[in-house]
Amino acid sequence: MSLNRPAKGIVLVPTLLLGGAFLSSAAWLEGPAAQNRGLAIALGTLLIGVGLLAQLLPEPPASGED
Repeated sequence: MSLNRPAKGIVLVPTLLLGGAFLSSAAWLEGPAAQNRGLAIALGTLLIGVGLLAQLLPEPPASGED
């Protein structure tokens, strides 16, 4: 199975959204979310990093066969 541009986008969008949600919960200063701030920052950063890293994977050269 080869990598392609739409597949990269399908990986990028959810990882950025989930990463942003975790980072937003880390900014929350009240309640139970405040106790898990380190975990939320780690997960948010990891998800955003993986999504951006997926964009850097090389695409295979286009072949003449379809």
